[in-house]
Amino acid sequence: MKKHLVTRCVPFVLLLAALTGAAIAQDEQHRWNLADIYPNKQAWQEAKAAAANRFAELDPCKGKLGESAGSLRACLDTVFAIRKEVVRVSGYASMLSDEDTRVDEHAQMRSEAQLLGAAFSEKTSFLRPELLDIDKQKIERFSVAENGLAIYRQYLDDVARQAPHTRSPEVEQVLAQSGPAARSASSIRRTLANAELPWPQVKLSSGEEIRLDTAAYAKYRALPGRDDRKLVFGSFWNVWKQYERTLGAALYSNLQADRFYSQARNYPHSLGAALAEDNIPEGVYRTLVRETHGGLPVLHRYFKLRADMLGVDDLAYYDVYPPLVEATGEFSLDQAKELAIAAARPFGSEYVAVMKRGFAERWVDFLPQPGKRSGAYMSGSIYDVHPFMLMNFNADFGSVSTLAHEFGHAMHSYLAKGEQPYPTSDYAIFVAELASTTNQALLQDHMLQHAETDEERLYYLGNDLERIRGTFFRQVMFAEFELKIHELVDNGEALTGGRFTEIYGDLLRRYHGHDQGVLTIDDLYTVEWSYIPHFYRNFYVYQYATSIAGGSLLAADIIAGKPGAAERYLDLLRSGSSKYPYELLKEAGVDLATAKPYRSLIAHMNRVMDEIEKIRARLDAAR
Repeated sequence: MKKHLVTRCVPFVLLLAALTGAAIAQDEQHRWNLADIYPNKQAWQEAKAAAANRFAELDPCKGKLGESAGSLRACLDTVFAIRKEVVRVSGYASMLSDEDTRVDEHAQMRSEAQLLGAAFSEKTSFLRPELLDIDKQKIERFSVAENGLAIYRQYLDDVARQAPHTRSPEVEQVLAQSGPAARSASSIRRTLANAELPWPQVKLSSGEEIRLDTAAYAKYRALPGRDDRKLVFGSFWNVWKQYERTLGAALYSNLQADRFYSQARNYPHSLGAALAEDNIPEGVYRTLVRETHGGLPVLHRYFKLRADMLGVDDLAYYDVYPPLVEATGEFSLDQAKELAIAAARPFGSEYVAVMKRGFAERWVDFLPQPGKRSGAYMSGSIYDVHPFMLMNFNADFGSVSTLAHEFGHAMHSYLAKGEQPYPTSDYAIFVAELASTTNQALLQDHMLQHAETDEERLYYLGNDLERIRGTFFRQVMFAEFELKIHELVDNGEALTGGRFTEIYGDLLRRYHGHDQGVLTIDDLYTVEWSYIPHFYRNFYVYQYATSIAGGSLLAADIIAGKPGAAERYLDLLRSGSSKYPYELLKEAGVDLATAKPYRSLIAHMNRVMDEIEKIRARLDAAR
């Protein structure tokens, strides 16, 4: 995920100004258009009030769900119609706040939307217990008698599946009421990390002074000079270290909430509660971690190759991000769009046309800005509006890859919403990340196919290695960290920031071969856990790793042009949540509870290194 070798170098002055902390005025075309959701904040306020006023429509449903097929359908229609509006209100406020996390008014709107969502959950807390009181055969008769219930088939089946973990209406109401308090830790961490951490000014060896916030760290950690990289790492992680105790308290609070909900719903542990939501077999998680442990020698081989290609005898953690082959030039936004579209052409002309429409109609907020939320994401939960994407474009190949990644998510939402009724238009993260990683695999193949020299091929092969390291091995390390800290809290252990750092540091060193002399991890860098926002979405990150493994299998068939491969893949995306995600992937030919997808990906990593060594030998012989 580095700089570009093939296309022309395009100056990107506005981006560099943003990264150094200067306030700039983005061109409107580079901003997403939230007016597609509501024309202004007043319209949002009116929509929020209207959604809240509709809650009274739910009162007549209580105690009436089992009266008749018509009554059941009418109540479910009402519940999902109000839910759709609540999600719309929440999505607008969340994205508006992410534009500049320093704006109190927008943070207030986000909080108000969260309260609205919590109130809706409380208002509908009677639903599952009451549905479970209705005889299953009676619901079947209702479904036959009322065609309008067909769109709720998966929902009703899921309610029945989770019967052992559904409590009485009174307890369900209390659990719903507890949401805002139990989940406040994530908001605290988000505000601190994005709006209040005191980012340092750092002077590089070139004389350039930069404000080292999260966007700048993502860019400057890959600088060619080791002294600069060490300075960037030391300065950046020192900021997080100063807040280790506060961030530790926030994460521990979040873990306690996970424990509370798993116990309240009679799950044996937090992992079981998290996986049960989408009916994911626990064997998927356990197999992933086990197979990754078996593949660590391959990861260590990569680090040794990296040390050799960088000419470094004592590889350190700050040597992980620079490209194996130095690139020249940068990507403009137009070039990034063109490449994302070109890589997606195997999906067909309709897919490409939607991507072009997304760029033309301002679905994406591209550039870093002071106060803007770090990272990247896609929001596709608003049913009647197109998807939205947030990026912090850095003008390098990593940003192009991120664009392809997020547009994979966007197309998933677009296709699912186009094919599915609202109740099954959403989809589990377990499937979602496969859509994004498949797009990245196609982009990687496109760049290799168009590389003109051995040096360029080395660059993109190196990028492929880094893609696997970052999306597979790194995410499994995160997943194992999550598992360990949840297990400790489930067993009643109190955790602090220092304890998190100790646990994370042990994993960081094991995965990177610290004790074997492969790569050295400085003590300061082991506070890295505090930088990862995904830990506040319990057991989320493992799905990046399962998805790159599954996506690589599917992408290989698409790239090879196997008949029907692309259409089967698109059918998977169109399916939304019409079936459980594990079942959808098995139907598509990928079983993530088995070793095959993970061993296949690790074997691919070995083949890439074999190819790199052949090219290097050929280049050495020609010198």
